[in-house]
Amino acid sequence: MPTLSFPSPLGSLTLIETDGAITQLHWTDQGGKDGTPLLLEARRQLDAYFSRQLREFDLPLDPGGTNFQRSVWDAMDRIPYGQTRTYGEIAKQIDGIPRAVGVACGENPIAIILPCHRVVAAGGRTGGYSGGNGVPHKLQLLVLEGSLLA
Repeated sequence: MPTLSFPSPLGSLTLIETDGAITQLHWTDQGGKDGTPLLLEARRQLDAYFSRQLREFDLPLDPGGTNFQRSVWDAMDRIPYGQTRTYGEIAKQIDGIPRAVGVACGENPIAIILPCHRVVAAGGRTGGYSGGNGVPHKLQLLVLEGSLLA
C-alpha cells in the first residue's frame, strides 16, 4: 500500500492509498514517502483546505466499513463546509439512532476528508472526536471552517 506522510497545522498526517483510492488518514508520521499521483493530489488538497483555499475535496475514497457506517459517512460527506449537523439529524436522515451514528463517526478512517468533525452533539455541544488530539483538533477544524468562533 502506498503511503505518504507530511506535516500539517494539526501535526503529522499519513495518507494510505489502496487500488487507486484513499483508504485511510492517520494522525501520525508513518514515514510514508510514496509519491503516487493520487497521494500527491490528496496532500495538495489537504494543504489547500488548511490554507482556506479548498472547501470540498475531490478524491476517490474507499473507507470500507459496513453498510451502516457507509451511510453515516456518506451523510457526513454531504455536510457543507462551515456547517454542522447533530448526531440526531444524521440519525433521522439515515433512519438510525444517534449513538450508533456517533460510533460510526468515531470509526471514520479518513477524517478531515470525510468530515466527521462537522457532526456535533445536540444543544451546541461539541461531542467527541477520534482524530488526532481528539476534541481540540475537532474544535480547530470547526474554527478553520468558520462554523465555530475562536
